[in-house]
Amino acid sequence: MTDTTNPGDDAAPGTPGTGEDLCPVCNGSGRIDDSQCANCGGTGKVVEGIGGA
Repeated sequence: MTDTTNPGDDAAPGTPGTGEDLCPVCNGSGRIDDSQCANCGGTGKVVEGIGGA
């Protein structure tokens, strides 16, 4: 795990109360057409808050 965040992340990786999910922009592929997805930084994953309070 890295400590870097991408624009689509709600928090840094490993933050309590968060978890990984597929990037909603690239659907987990990490690519948009022939380019790296800017939302997830090409990982295909984003860090999101767990729960809905």
